[in-house]
Amino acid sequence: MATNRTESVERAMSILSAFSTQKPIMSLAELAEETGLHKSTILRLTNSMRIYGFIQRDEDGRFSVGPSVWRLALIFRRDFTKREHVAPALRILAEATGETASFYVRAGNERVCLYRENSPNLLRFHVEEGMRLRLSTGASGLVLRRYSGEDMDDFSSFNENGTASSVGQTNPNISSISTPVFSAAGELVGALTVSGLATRFDEEARARAIPLLERLAHGLTTT
Repeated sequence: MATNRTESVERAMSILSAFSTQKPIMSLAELAEETGLHKSTILRLTNSMRIYGFIQRDEDGRFSVGPSVWRLALIFRRDFTKREHVAPALRILAEATGETASFYVRAGNERVCLYRENSPNLLRFHVEEGMRLRLSTGASGLVLRRYSGEDMDDFSSFNENGTASSVGQTNPNISSISTPVFSAAGELVGALTVSGLATRFDEEARARAIPLLERLAHGLTTT
């Protein structure tokens, strides 16, 4: 069955999705380049979005997300998966492996880092909470795609427990492992992930970390 779509809503969502931790503020020209929309379209849509607090514009005419976005984000984070449930698992993983531990959720065709505990090492894979990455790369992307029902032909990156491993997909110098976290009802909640420098987080190190990763993910599932 065809999905009903509203073009104006999709255009507005593309404007919001254009912002990231790397580009929290953008000019009209930058927004046009990021979204592919005409400047007149952006101005028309953002005028409506400003009324509801989803977009704001400073004195120099630059755009950024408005307070309504952060309000919804707080609601999502509180009700989706509570930080106090996930944070202990991330700390344990980061301390045990010496690498960065993250919790990703799917947002359309992207994956979003909802929570993270960065590696204590100076040389590390650094990821910010709220960072959006492609769903097509990385171990967490593999997990989110598979367990959200997406058709996949190649399962060679997964072990028998459904944990995925990847090397050099998101970044040629980074390797990662990721395993699904489910709700009590069996629905996918997110992907618990460990990422590190491929030279340090090598095949042997990843194999050592997988049992702990899976055990902690199971604990989150039953929380």
